[in-house]
Amino acid sequence: ANPDLTQAKRALGKIKTIIYLATKPNLGHFHGLAAENTIVIPVFNRFETPHKTTVESGNNFVRLNDEGKTHVKGDLISEVEFLTELAYRLFGTSPLDWRKLQDTQYVRQLIAQTIPGFEKMATIDETQEEFTISGRILTEPRFPTPSGKAQMLVTPLPQLSLPEPAAFGIAESAQGVVVALMTGRSYSQHNTVVYKEGDRYRGMPHRNCILMNRQDAQKANFQEHQRVTVQGDAGKMENVEVIFGAVREGAALMFYPEVNAIFKARIEKRSGTPAYKRVPVVVF
Repeated sequence: ANPDLTQAKRALGKIKTIIYLATKPNLGHFHGLAAENTIVIPVFNRFETPHKTTVESGNNFVRLNDEGKTHVKGDLISEVEFLTELAYRLFGTSPLDWRKLQDTQYVRQLIAQTIPGFEKMATIDETQEEFTISGRILTEPRFPTPSGKAQMLVTPLPQLSLPEPAAFGIAESAQGVVVALMTGRSYSQHNTVVYKEGDRYRGMPHRNCILMNRQDAQKANFQEHQRVTVQGDAGKMENVEVIFGAVREGAALMFYPEVNAIFKARIEKRSGTPAYKRVPVVVF
């Protein structure tokens, strides 16, 4: 799920041996080859694992899942079993009994003792009661500060401007417009795994589209469904279909990871976060 394929491939290639635990082979295994040894070991997915597991839902509830079932025949094991058995064979029972960690109920008890807010996990196997992590949700205007009040800072907004089309080296005679491109997932996409080509909620019929504001398109005399070229500071994508949609004037949207190849994401100095949500590109 890395948005920068080239950088990830280069970094992983410096590691001597990589062991992947995966439910099935994927392109990441072939792009992420180690310097000497790359091993892919099949394991159960989270719905097939023979252990009870916990998960935090999108509504902040921690729930206990039943043991999974599988149609797969063969000597597959879960990730938990593989990692704990490997650790046992390498380190034995010191400083802890690794094989005991194959009991996920025991693991939940350790989590409850170790991580603040997860105390109720110690008894979830008996109570079967879902819970919210303490201190995570604020229902009253009290905050974990010395005064009990929220601490807020005023941060001046940066003065942002977009370059002219000439900065991308395109001919002055070419009709084009510069926009701030944001990259994102389609509705039918999980991380970099694409399940369907289009995005029905945004009205984008396939992956090679750019969602633009109608006003921006008119500046360059673009018609909807016209095919254009989108160019960044590292490359370009051709034959891209223009789709008009509810995006702010001056901005545009395309799908990652494909479009990430045409620009070099700038890194925010303090957080180290790459800027994939505001990338100047020229559309022509």
